[in-house]
Amino acid sequence: MTSKPEQLLIVVSVLEGRQFPRSPQLALVVEARFDGETLATDPVEHKEQPQFCTELAWELDRRTLHQHRLQRTPIKLQCYAVDSGSPARESVGYVILDLRSVREVKQAPKWHPLLSSKYTKLKPALLISMILENDSKHTAEPFKAKKAPPRAGSPALVPLEAAKLGAVLNEEEGFHQIGPEDLCTDIFVLSVTVAFATKLEQLISSSTKLSSEGSEFFFYYTLLGNDVTSEPFQNLISPNFEPERASVRVRSSDRVLRLFLSQQPCLQIHLCCGNQSLGSTDVSLAGLIKSSADLTKHSTTIEGAFILQPPNRVKPHLQSVPPDLQPTVGISVTLRVEDISNQLDIENGPKTPVKKGPVPAGRREEHRVPMSPSPASKSPDRPLPSPAASPERQHSESEAESLSSDIRQAPPTAHDGQAPPTALDRQATPTSHGKYVPVAPDEADAADSSVSVSAPKVSIPASAHHYCFSLDLRSVRDLRTSFPVNCILRYAYQFFGSAAPIMTSPAVEVKKNTEVFLPQSYCAFDFAALPNQLQDTFLRVPLLVEMWHREPISPDVLLGSVSIQLSRLLSSEKTRFLDPSGRQHWRQSCSERIPIIKADGSEKLAELCYVSVLEDLGFVKAQEILVSESSQAAVAPPQGHGGSETLTRPRETLEYKAALELEMWKEMQEDLFDDQLKQKELSHMQALAEEWRRRDQQREALIKKKEMEYGLLEEQLQKTLSDLEKREKALAHAETETQRLQREMRAEHEFSMRELQDSGRRLREDCAHQVELERSKVRQLEDQLARQRQQEMEYGLLEEQLQKTLSDLEKREKALAHAETETQRLQREMRAEHEFSMRELQDSGRRLREDCAHQVELERSKVRQLEDQLARQRQQDSSRKRKRTANQTKRHKKSLGQEAYTPNTGHRVSRPARGRV
Repeated sequence: MTSKPEQLLIVVSVLEGRQFPRSPQLALVVEARFDGETLATDPVEHKEQPQFCTELAWELDRRTLHQHRLQRTPIKLQCYAVDSGSPARESVGYVILDLRSVREVKQAPKWHPLLSSKYTKLKPALLISMILENDSKHTAEPFKAKKAPPRAGSPALVPLEAAKLGAVLNEEEGFHQIGPEDLCTDIFVLSVTVAFATKLEQLISSSTKLSSEGSEFFFYYTLLGNDVTSEPFQNLISPNFEPERASVRVRSSDRVLRLFLSQQPCLQIHLCCGNQSLGSTDVSLAGLIKSSADLTKHSTTIEGAFILQPPNRVKPHLQSVPPDLQPTVGISVTLRVEDISNQLDIENGPKTPVKKGPVPAGRREEHRVPMSPSPASKSPDRPLPSPAASPERQHSESEAESLSSDIRQAPPTAHDGQAPPTALDRQATPTSHGKYVPVAPDEADAADSSVSVSAPKVSIPASAHHYCFSLDLRSVRDLRTSFPVNCILRYAYQFFGSAAPIMTSPAVEVKKNTEVFLPQSYCAFDFAALPNQLQDTFLRVPLLVEMWHREPISPDVLLGSVSIQLSRLLSSEKTRFLDPSGRQHWRQSCSERIPIIKADGSEKLAELCYVSVLEDLGFVKAQEILVSESSQAAVAPPQGHGGSETLTRPRETLEYKAALELEMWKEMQEDLFDDQLKQKELSHMQALAEEWRRRDQQREALIKKKEMEYGLLEEQLQKTLSDLEKREKALAHAETETQRLQREMRAEHEFSMRELQDSGRRLREDCAHQVELERSKVRQLEDQLARQRQQEMEYGLLEEQLQKTLSDLEKREKALAHAETETQRLQREMRAEHEFSMRELQDSGRRLREDCAHQVELERSKVRQLEDQLARQRQQDSSRKRKRTANQTKRHKKSLGQEAYTPNTGHRVSRPARGRV
């Protein structure tokens, strides 16, 4: 009997909890699930700090532990709230533990917050510690009994609808058994594929750094009790990961599997960062059984882009986004019958319940259409070197290895679009004044030690012209700096055959409002090129002249630069001239003043005066440049004076040929090394360009997200401002209504006062005995007037309160602009205060209207009483006058009867004059 490998124990200690709400009717239970095995703690009291004090352990060997660590198998702790009176339980939250963090050394326990917690405001957490222990005891071989035949009333004979189906892991065969083993014998494969993801940056706030080093994002879900995590990726804006498929083998039947899937909850797929869930989506497995087709003959698939919803604790902090910017993840869930060939491969291979792997090529293309392109997919076979690598590290390899690797990689290519130096350039030697003059053939033969060995292998086209370009940087003026400048001008133009920079020397001091002529600023270049090549280069590549400030104790400082457009030289007028030999050539010249721009490109620094001349010396003659070996061999060797000894030419000796071959090999190695440097520079530029594009995409995504957030905030602010304007209009309308009521009350009061005064005056004139009564009434009216004035003072106080309320509203409006985080609270307070003030204003207005109406009724009743009294008094006066008139009439009649007219006497009887009474 062979000894078992070293056994280990993964011990997870659930010690206590915190920030749980108190619930005496419920109890808390923590279930831990790992590798298909579930362990649970004893129920404890549901209080603020529940004490679990429980250790949960799983036994496995070191090799299995290593495999789980490679697969990143997590340990999931699910917390439930259970009721002792019923079998139902409610999920409180869960914790994901990383198996890679388990060590054999005891570590201090840590608090782990519950993810997807039911209590979002309290944020409960569990105190958990993990340790890896050695299990040295050896257990005997377990005894396995045979399966007994089913008896009457056993679950095998009970209808399937009445039994609770579950997935039982069969580790020996590598599948999950669903239903009775004798009735359910078909092998199915349930696979879940995470294909792509888009707009994931919407799940976090814009202030969070998305691509920080060390932050890894991955997808997590549970498939038939097995925790599955995808390969991590670091870029949340442009997620780049290969589609992964996790498959589970299931042994069941068509009817039982349909019933089992109908009872299963939705498949939750989480996007996690560390131990935090950024968002999740639900995929219903019931969609696999919607089709009536036989599952043993046809496969069913659920696929699509599912929207990731952020957790409840994060939703208040995130802005709402339009549907086209919702974060989505591409999921494909497939249920099919296992092929016989695949089944044989699985039986021969390792038997694991869950298998992960990349999606096949045909399937991968289907899901990778919406994905952003990967930078790695665009790279060549060999990876690009890192842009951050130092030159010392890149050139640390030996020269031979570097040259051989460059020869294997790629042939040399042209660089910068400029023509390489021709043979005329390679044979040119600088003069004392900086002018490059071609070397004559005789001088080249005489100076055999300084002859360039590249001349024999350079061929020049017959249509090439010999050009001479000269540039004279004459003066600098109109300096616009606050300090004097020790000016040096510098430029380089590789097309002329020299990559070394040309500088004026020595440095000259330039001050404001002065023009300084530069010493030794003239330089001429002789080169060979095709006319169309010269024209294309002059049109495309300007000559850049830099202005430097030189100090003796510090490095040179770049002040500015100016670009000389050589195309203007080509458009200038051509003039003829004769060389010393009498041959005719063409010359073009250009002279102008151009501004020197500061290095930051902001404004003009100075003004440069230059003169450029281009001379076309005609076609290049091969004998003036190349020295061929055939012409050397054609010359007969000279004879000595004695004629007995033949002199050997130095070029025909073995030493000279060996030196020539060595120099040619050196030049070839230099060319190869230059090509290698160009290839490395090109690869670095490509890597930098790719990194720039990636970061540019990230910046664009962040800018779009922030623009969307600012747009939503602007809409909310506009809505708030419109609400405030509506409230201001309502307050203004209420204020105008109050003022109108006050004016009406004043008008009514003045009208009533006038009526009372008129009635009092008439009463004083007509009835003297009612003066005291009228005075008492006037006193009563004055008391009422005092009360009304008091009410007006109260109304003034109400107006002051209203103005104070309006000033408070203005202050709150200003506070809205400075405290965006307190906008909602201020809105609620403003609504409450505004409603309270409106209610008070409405109540005061209602009370005022009621008091005014009551006062008006009292005034009208008094007026009616006065009118009644006046009417009665008038009736009494009229009755007295009628009686008085009747009495006077009677007396008048009697007097008339006594004093009658007598015509006999001739006297007239006097009668009283008629008058109005």
